[in-house]
Amino acid sequence: MKICIYGAGAIGGYLAVQLALQDHDVSVVARGPHLEAIRNKGLSLRIGGETRTARVRATDRPASLGVQDYVIVTLKAHSVPAVVDDMKALLGPDTAVVTAMNGVPWWYFHALDCPWRDQILESVDPGGRQWREIGPQRAIGCVVYPATEVVEPGVIEHVSGNRFTLGEPSGEKSERVVALSKAMIDAGFKSPVRRIRDEIWVKLWGNLCFNPISALTRATLDTIATDAGTREVSRHMMLEAQAIGEKLDVRFGVDVDKRIDGAAAVGSHKTSMLQDLERGRPMEIEALVGAVQELGRITSTPTPTIDTVLALVRMLSRSV
Repeated sequence: MKICIYGAGAIGGYLAVQLALQDHDVSVVARGPHLEAIRNKGLSLRIGGETRTARVRATDRPASLGVQDYVIVTLKAHSVPAVVDDMKALLGPDTAVVTAMNGVPWWYFHALDCPWRDQILESVDPGGRQWREIGPQRAIGCVVYPATEVVEPGVIEHVSGNRFTLGEPSGEKSERVVALSKAMIDAGFKSPVRRIRDEIWVKLWGNLCFNPISALTRATLDTIATDAGTREVSRHMMLEAQAIGEKLDVRFGVDVDKRIDGAAAVGSHKTSMLQDLERGRPMEIEALVGAVQELGRITSTPTPTIDTVLALVRMLSRSV
C-alpha cells in the first residue's frame, strides 16, 4: 500500500513507523526540526522497552509524494482547512482520506440516513471547503485511542494503547476499509471496523466536557470527575450530547455515570486541551464542543450547559 501520514507528530509517527516496518510504502508530511530529524536519522518509536526506526520519505511539500492509496490525516481538526490545497496533490480517483483525529468529523452527515443527510458542519468545515475540495466520498473515519508523545525531534514514545477503530460513513464493510484494517492489524494495531459514529461519540462524550472544564479550571481528570460541582456540569453536558446523538441514531453502550467513573479511574491525567493551553497552542474547541452545539441547533436539541461552557472556553482562547 502507498500510505501518506499527513502530520507525523505523536500519533502520526507511531502509525508511520509500524506501517513502514510492514513494508508498506509510507511517507510523512512534517515540518521544522522534526522533519529534518526524520530526513537525517529516520523516524524512531520507543515502545515496549525497545526502539524501532523506519526510513520513510519525509517532506513539507506533499506534491513531491504523488498520488496515494490512503492519506491518514493526524493533524488536529482546526489545522486541516489550511492544508487542503496541499493535500489535493496526494489524491487520485481512488484515494481514501482517513480522519484520525478527535471530535466531530467534517464529513459527519455524508451517507447518513437522516433528515440532514449531506449537511455541512460550519464549525469544523467553514464554507464547506473540505467537503468540496477533498470530497466526503473519500472519507474513512478513525477513532484514535493510543497515548503517544514526541520526546525529541524524530523520536516518538509510546505511552499506552494501540486501538484505532475504523469505519465507513455509510456503515458498509467496503473493500478499502477492510484492506486498511488488515494492514493496520498486521502492523500491530487493534483496528476493528465498526459503526464509526457510535465510536466517535463514545470518545467525544468525554472529550466534550472534560477537555474544556480542564482548560477552564486547570484540573486533571480525576478531580473533574469526583468534585461534586464539576462532575455535575460534566453530567449535564453529556446528557445534552446524548439527546443529540440519539436523534442521530447513535447507540450509547454505557450510562453517563459509568462513563464519568471511567474518567476518574484514569487518574491525574491532563486533557489534551489543557496541555495545549499550557503550551500556548490552539485548543480543539470547535471539533470537541462547538460542533456538538451546532449538531444541537441542527436537531433542535437544547444545549444550555454546553452553550455556557463553550462561551467560557472560547473567551479563554481569545485571552491567552
